Amino acid sequence: MLVVKGLHAFYGKSHILHGIDLSIERGEIVSLLGRNGTGRSTLVKALIGLVSRTGSVRFNEAETIRMAAFRIARLGIGYVPENRDVFPTLTVRQNLVLGEKPGRPPGRWQLDEMFDFFPRLKERENTPAGFLSGGEQQMLTLCRTLMGNPDFIMIDEPTEGVAPKIVAQIRDLLLEVKRRQVSVLLIEQKLDIALDLCNRLYLMGHGEIVFEGTAAQLSRNPDLQKEWLEV
Repeated sequence: MLVVKGLHAFYGKSHILHGIDLSIERGEIVSLLGRNGTGRSTLVKALIGLVSRTGSVRFNEAETIRMAAFRIARLGIGYVPENRDVFPTLTVRQNLVLGEKPGRPPGRWQLDEMFDFFPRLKERENTPAGFLSGGEQQMLTLCRTLMGNPDFIMIDEPTEGVAPKIVAQIRDLLLEVKRRQVSVLLIEQKLDIALDLCNRLYLMGHGEIVFEGTAAQLSRNPDLQKEWLEV
C-alpha cells in the first residue's frame, strides 16, 4: 500500500530526515517509536506533503512526492496531528461533517457510528469544538479523519494527555480500524499501547530508521531499547 524509499525532509536549511525507507501493507498497524526530537512527527508530515521533501513516496502505486497535500489526502490518506486542529467555532457535528471527502467511495464510517464509539461526542454534538476538553478534541479529530473514509491513516500521539478511560476507547477504535482493513501508522509514547497494537514497528533515531521488526523482537533486545528509547 505505502512504499517509502530514500525520503529526506527539510525545514528550511535544517535537514531532518536522512534517507527513510519503510513500507506498510493493507490492514497493518505499524508503530513508529523513538524519543522526542528524532523526526517521527516530521516523517508523517513529509508523507502527507506538509514539509519540503525529496525521495520516493508511493501510495497504491501512485508517486506522491511532488503532489500537494490536499491531492495526497484525496488519494485516501488521513492524518491526525498531535495538536488536534479542530475548528473551534464549529460544533462537534459540523466538524465531523467537514471530514467527509467529496469523490471518495461510500464511507466505512458513518456519523452515528462515531457517536457510538465515543458517546461523549454525542452528548456534546451541538457544542463548539473550542469548548471541548483535550481528550474530547482528540476523539473528535480521530472521528473527523475517519469520516473521510481513508485507506491509510497516520496518527500522532493519540493518547497524550488524555484520561485512561479515553485511552481505552481510542485503543478499541484503532482495533476496529484495523479490522476494517484500514492501515495505520501510529506514533505513540505509551510503549505498552504501541507494542500491543502493532503488527510491526520502526524505531527512529537522529532522523533515521535504526530498527525494523516486531514487538517481540524489540523486547528481546534490551540494549536497543536502552540506546534509543530510554530517557
